[in-house]
Amino acid sequence: MSTNTKLRPMYVQVNPLDTVAIIVNEGGLQAGTQFDSGLTLIEDVPEAHKVALVDIEAGAPILRYGSIIGYARVAIEKGSWVHEERVRLPVAPALDDLPLATAVPPPMAPLEGFTFEGFRNDDGSVGTKNILGITTTVQCVAATVDFAVKRIKAEILPRYPNVDDVIALTHNYGCGVAIDAPGAEIPIRTLRNISLNPNLGGAPMVVSLGCEKLQPVMLLPSNTLQILSSAPYVVRMQDEQHHSFGEIVAAIMQLAEKRLAQLNMRHRETRPASDLVVGVQCGGSDAFSGVTANPAVGYATDLLVRAGATVMFSEVTEVRDAIHLLTARAADEQVARDLIREMAWYDAYLARGGVDRSANPSPGNKMGGLTNIVEKTLGSVAKAGTGAIHGVFGPGERVTKKGLIFAATPAGDFICGTLQLAASMNVHIFTTGRGTPYGLAMVPVIKVASRTSLAQRWPDLIDMDAGTIATGDATIGEVGTQLFQMVLDVASGRKQTWTDYWGLHNDLALFNPSPVT
Repeated sequence: MSTNTKLRPMYVQVNPLDTVAIIVNEGGLQAGTQFDSGLTLIEDVPEAHKVALVDIEAGAPILRYGSIIGYARVAIEKGSWVHEERVRLPVAPALDDLPLATAVPPPMAPLEGFTFEGFRNDDGSVGTKNILGITTTVQCVAATVDFAVKRIKAEILPRYPNVDDVIALTHNYGCGVAIDAPGAEIPIRTLRNISLNPNLGGAPMVVSLGCEKLQPVMLLPSNTLQILSSAPYVVRMQDEQHHSFGEIVAAIMQLAEKRLAQLNMRHRETRPASDLVVGVQCGGSDAFSGVTANPAVGYATDLLVRAGATVMFSEVTEVRDAIHLLTARAADEQVARDLIREMAWYDAYLARGGVDRSANPSPGNKMGGLTNIVEKTLGSVAKAGTGAIHGVFGPGERVTKKGLIFAATPAGDFICGTLQLAASMNVHIFTTGRGTPYGLAMVPVIKVASRTSLAQRWPDLIDMDAGTIATGDATIGEVGTQLFQMVLDVASGRKQTWTDYWGLHNDLALFNPSPVT
């Protein structure tokens, strides 16, 4: 393809079976535009939106990615704009008759010798950052911890140059909740496992109010408490020895300094790429996401898995309509059944709330050319690459397997990121078509743009441009290989992401499906 998209009309047809394609040209194309294939637009079609490649009868299936993304509500002429009002959403694949490990991909050839510079932890995990995280048990103490962290960073942290940062792990949970209700285990284990994230270096520290339902002993497992039994790990604000706010802050700062001294003894060392735990996610997606950024991430996913790393993909509602493709790829029948278990749980969760999967996509996704959740899903799962799925973990669970993993989460960016942190993620890859300043303090977030126009408009927010794939300036393999190398560089501290450069770090967002009292 020519790179001169302003002079040459271009569209992308993913699969030869597809009856629609998306417009590449920035700003879209007007009625009367003719393509090299002979196709002529009979109405204006915006950039990233779909054009009918053939006449589509009312009720006929509409194909993209070689799959049915919907059915025509009305007859759609060749060269027409195929948008939401003209497409009927198909039903989701039934969960009781899915292929179970029927098309398991063969093992991919291993990649040897790839390393990064990381911080080794006593539990065998490896951090890509060296951070003191101060966990809170309840929202009541959040403002106090934020106040203390500002002072710690200004007055104490400069004395400990090997520590990257001090962060407050605040949230809106901990009291006023049904702590023993079904579903309450999800936010509790999420907070527990976040405090054990590899980038926090095995130096947990907790600030508690004292009267809350979520007591510190519920957060840290017994083996961690045994390690800390001879040393303090919690500051409880309501304890009688604290006679003022100033004394409480001083106690937090004193314990923080002990933890900083512990973390400061750590240094980066050469580690195999197999120590990486990479979370992949998309947000602010558009119709190019499934053509450029997500397939490039999928290529990098395969490379990382071949190097022995763990890569987790998530977002239940954005894999639900492709579940039949994923269960077939499961390494064995149990993994396939575990995938079905998570889909069924989420179906029931949405039904209890009186909604279904059609609540996704967002208005911005639709403006970016995504008609419905089926089309979005088929592009989203491209992040998972082509290999076998080796494990499934529930929301907030810590991932303990290598290879390609499904870590179940909602599709909301912040909740998904929070749950992937709990799953032990130490590097994050985030694709976007519409653009987002999303970032996390605990891990580096590599932002990949699906369109060159976005990368050029936000050069100091986007880390990699995958839009070159759509114009033919690069292949999926080339961009995916560059991303693989960027992961190693970012994990080693050799390259800084834009979110870390600007300090764009969103708050944790817990997933709490249980009642609030």
